[in-house]
Amino acid sequence: MIVKNVENKEKNVVGFHVEVGSDEFEEAVNAAYLRNKKKLTVPGFRKGKAPRMVIEGMYGASVFYDDAIDDLAGKAYRFAIEDQKFNAVGQPTFKDANVDDDKVLTMTFETALYPEVTLGQYKGIEAEREDDTITDKHVNEYLEEMRKRNGRQIQVERAAKMGDTVNIDFEGFTDGKAFDGGKGENHSLELGSNSFIPGFEEQLVGISAGEERTIELTFPEDYHAEDLAGKAAQFKVKCNEVIETELPALDDEFAKDVSEFDTLDEYKKSIEEELISARKKACDDDFGFNVIEKAAENMTVDIPEAMIEERVNKIVTDYDRTLMGQGIRLEEYIRMTGMTPDSFNDMIRPQAIAQVKTDILLKAVVEAENIEITDEELEEACKNLAEVYNVPVENIKTAVPRETMVDDMQKKKANDLIMESAVPVTVAPNEAKPAE
Repeated sequence: MIVKNVENKEKNVVGFHVEVGSDEFEEAVNAAYLRNKKKLTVPGFRKGKAPRMVIEGMYGASVFYDDAIDDLAGKAYRFAIEDQKFNAVGQPTFKDANVDDDKVLTMTFETALYPEVTLGQYKGIEAEREDDTITDKHVNEYLEEMRKRNGRQIQVERAAKMGDTVNIDFEGFTDGKAFDGGKGENHSLELGSNSFIPGFEEQLVGISAGEERTIELTFPEDYHAEDLAGKAAQFKVKCNEVIETELPALDDEFAKDVSEFDTLDEYKKSIEEELISARKKACDDDFGFNVIEKAAENMTVDIPEAMIEERVNKIVTDYDRTLMGQGIRLEEYIRMTGMTPDSFNDMIRPQAIAQVKTDILLKAVVEAENIEITDEELEEACKNLAEVYNVPVENIKTAVPRETMVDDMQKKKANDLIMESAVPVTVAPNEAKPAE
């Protein structure tokens, strides 16, 4: 095999030809004949017994070419990658194949290459970190939530108010026609939970059991179902019952019922400690995300589309696996949320781009800082994983390729290096800028 006509295209994509000599192509064609001769019917011969020359005379000289080319394509691509030392990413594109009069096969490929990276500032990055202070207000809100969870629901014969739960039947219409996913029966909705479209719950305040109402509202412009975003809608609603939650008294008995503590003060102290720990971790995680995002923005890189598409596909697969664990198929979830496969992919594309940028950044820092993993560090990591999963260390070494372990550990070291010099700029929770 010979690689010819290597051509650099935009966005780190390279095109090239691989020429397969006539002898090698002949071997592939003959192998294709041997694989397929039993599938072809030739008058005068039992299946699988017709000579190749006879089959080619009947079906054409190129009858086995496609199968031979399919067999050679993967070998030719792998040869080119090794021969040219391409750092290929994503799936290659097989463009075409041509067999000349001398039975020389020429195949054309395109593939994306790992991009060149110019790092910007990645040390001493300033980024927002929310104030992680926990106050009595946070503790009291948690206690109120626990009271709600342990409250007693009572059906009442009065008009609904905020905080009540209403059991409703409803059906939504746009342009006078019912839309998919807009109908529900015996649906329990807590007024004030903001779990429905903005304006829906507010218009149910004052409704009584047996009463019917028509609610008019407009879907938000950024609504996940593109065919409904920004559209006016009407919902026909029937209230089946109004339920009030009777909250338990906030005292020592309540603390004993819902926790391991004997007094309310002890329970409050425990809640405060848990909230402080959780809040600090959440703020640290967000700060870390902000730092890495800024460092990624500072680098210069032209990411090939193949890397983004590959990550989108991985995220889709992860979604599918998670939903299957809940007994839901991804196709059903997409339909229930009013999306299409394309709009779902568009929704997760920014996440995929961010993940790819982070990977590229960390790998570039690994190279710039000459970050290495010692055999001792690798062995320790394998032991730790073995303890987590309660399996022998050898099982971990067999299941996880060494290269994968080393790559992950190097990227973690790179991440830690960036974070060591990062500078937090403390902001109040409501002042933090949303991630773009």
